Amino acid sequence: MGTIAATTSLPGAPTAPSVRPRRASPWRLAYWTYCALVLVFLLAPIAAIVPLSFSSGSFLAYPLPGWSLRWYHEVLGGGRWLRALGVSLVVGMSATALSLVLGTLAALGLARLRGAWAAVLKTMILAPMIVPVILIAVGAYFFLAPLSLTSTFTGLILAHTVIAVPFVVVPVLTALELLDPNLARAAASCGATPPVAFFRITLPQVVPAMASGALFAFAASFDDVVIALLVAGPDQRTLPREMFSGLRDSITPALTAVATIMIAISTALFLAMQAVQRRARRQATLREA
Repeated sequence: MGTIAATTSLPGAPTAPSVRPRRASPWRLAYWTYCALVLVFLLAPIAAIVPLSFSSGSFLAYPLPGWSLRWYHEVLGGGRWLRALGVSLVVGMSATALSLVLGTLAALGLARLRGAWAAVLKTMILAPMIVPVILIAVGAYFFLAPLSLTSTFTGLILAHTVIAVPFVVVPVLTALELLDPNLARAAASCGATPPVAFFRITLPQVVPAMASGALFAFAASFDDVVIALLVAGPDQRTLPREMFSGLRDSITPALTAVATIMIAISTALFLAMQAVQRRARRQATLREA
């Protein structure tokens, strides 16, 4: 060690190049400034709504007359707001469960189908993500009305399932296309039947994608207001529909309290989705290693 130290300290010995801190270029600074401005533009409405939900006054006005939880007590203490929240949760979870089954089965069929028909069927299944929701709502109304399913929970759940299925098909189909087909063949060569190979090989590989799709499907159902306006009846007033009615009748800080609750639920869903995706990437990395 002493010899090495003495050698490296000789006048003619090569020295390690010094690392200079990289200066931020003007383009990089402009890029981050632009990103910050976009972020402020997107978050400014939320930053304006949340404080109003804690106002002690009866009107939406700044500066706040005081701080109070009276509007959260009105929303969560019972009445029409809590009933609407319960309807949204029941309809959202039911539509999510139904879309998870149908979307997974559709993704399995699309993954095995080849040719022009595969592209046609994929376009038809993903059409609810492209077609304006008002057209879907009108079509659902004219389809459900002859069946006497309008103004019923069944009709509302079926209509929400239509817009939720594509959010399950996309991630599950992507996971199936990235799955190694030799795994199923190896299971079949070992004597596994198709159901056993599916539940022990395929299903564990696509569960993270199914969870991600379920979160998106629930968010699509929970945030819908157009379909609820045309298909739902007085007993199926979801939370977005109740907010829409409140905007027409009387605007109070209770609406901002409901909006804050919906923001919290959407944020929780987003964080859960990110956790599921990180876990899926970690498992994929471990399998590759």
